[in-house]
Amino acid sequence: MYNIGDKIVYPMHGAGVIESIEEREILGKKQSYYVVKIPIGEMKVLIPIKNVDGIGIREVISEEDADKVFLILKNKALPSNTNWNKRYRENMSKIKSGNIFEVADVVRCLMLRDKLKGLSTGEKKMLNSAKQILISELVLAKNMNPMEIEGMIDKYIS
Repeated sequence: MYNIGDKIVYPMHGAGVIESIEEREILGKKQSYYVVKIPIGEMKVLIPIKNVDGIGIREVISEEDADKVFLILKNKALPSNTNWNKRYRENMSKIKSGNIFEVADVVRCLMLRDKLKGLSTGEKKMLNSAKQILISELVLAKNMNPMEIEGMIDKYIS
């Protein structure tokens, strides 16, 4: 169980800080929820406490692990997979995993591919989503603001 003030990651939404633990009635059922504030877009998310394990909630990575994320972003090798559909499915699977290193790899690959060949509309949306997830966790891990983190990501990839 997590506590107020804990920094957690909600796969597919990003990282945030637990602001409160509240009991709410939704669709006629009373449950306890974590109220999580995501630093990107000032979004708040309600997470049912009983579902935490099933949806892959985890703690934010350490500052040392955040530095390892930046090493992934430095890698200039691009996967040879040219099949858009297969690449999209693989990238979506990586994002859904909630693994920050996998998300960083998706961001890296899509940003490099965008510079070389451009991206389809679907891949542009995926890149934007993955980048927001990555930034939200790095903001909390490194205690920096979103613009600084985004600048670092862009610097490492260019």
